[in-house]
Amino acid sequence: MKLRGDQLDAILAKRLAPVWLLSGDEPLLVDEALAALRAAALKQGYDERQTSQTDQHFKWREWMAGFDSLSLFASRRLVELRLPTGKPGIEGGKTLEAWAAQPPADTLLVVLAPKPDKATQTTKWFTALERTGVWVQTAAPALEQLPGWIGARLARHGLKAERDTLAWLAARVEGNLLAAHQEIEKLALLVQPGPLSLEDVRSAVTDVARYDAADLSEAFLKGDAARYCRVLDGLQAEGEALPLILAFVGNEIRTLQRLAAGVARGERLPALMQAARVWDSRQSLVERALQRTSREKLNQAVHALSRLDRAAKGLLRADPWDELKQLGLALMNRGRAPAFNLP
Repeated sequence: MKLRGDQLDAILAKRLAPVWLLSGDEPLLVDEALAALRAAALKQGYDERQTSQTDQHFKWREWMAGFDSLSLFASRRLVELRLPTGKPGIEGGKTLEAWAAQPPADTLLVVLAPKPDKATQTTKWFTALERTGVWVQTAAPALEQLPGWIGARLARHGLKAERDTLAWLAARVEGNLLAAHQEIEKLALLVQPGPLSLEDVRSAVTDVARYDAADLSEAFLKGDAARYCRVLDGLQAEGEALPLILAFVGNEIRTLQRLAAGVARGERLPALMQAARVWDSRQSLVERALQRTSREKLNQAVHALSRLDRAAKGLLRADPWDELKQLGLALMNRGRAPAFNLP
């Protein structure tokens, strides 16, 4: 059985499966799911807990042999097994398969792992665990879901914020869910239950947003000028390598240029995007980005990229960060044209 992270509490109220697989790339959410599972297990008498973490030298046979008998001081136990790489190896896979086929009596197994790729999801050990127990896949909220996620957590503390306040707070903690949790807990300590004003939040919250180059590409494709500028400024402040950022944005611009050229030749956009390996989840973004600009602008932007690369290397007297910002804004039909003759 596969569940989302927000479905865990409901299933724990009904039953405890013999095997649990908790996965996800956001440590806060995985840890919260584990805490909920621990609490539910303790209520049902699983008062002994054993924790192990695998590595390349992990002794699977000894680990499995340790569950042949119960402790003299506890009748039930919770076994936590962390797979940092998400891949147990051949011996580990066979061991987990054997466990799933015949779980030890009075023992709950909880396997913790990063978000599995499709290949991992089809392995024998993974499917055996999912078939015998419950797979809980946690996932961080998307940017548009983050204000609602924050609002729900504030409500647990009796705090209620308006939409604008939640949006402001989300912008300050984007990409850093642990920091978002910490800021919410801080607000709960500083502010009495009830309405939460923007002034309350501004005075208490630190700007702890974290970004990567993929966030910049997404903002560019969405035509979100404010976020594009905010992410680019954040990347510069964090000391991110400009060549990497240029590579991400340049890839988006060159893809748009090829697609625009194909459309001009009379080819169908869906087929062009498939040939260009544009993911299904991004195709609507790419299509809207094409509608906001022109083939001529994209051609000139590609030429501008090579000059911007020279500026980043100090071969041209220009501020490459500002020029990249202006290049993106110009293609979004916002702001002034950059110094590379882009109309």
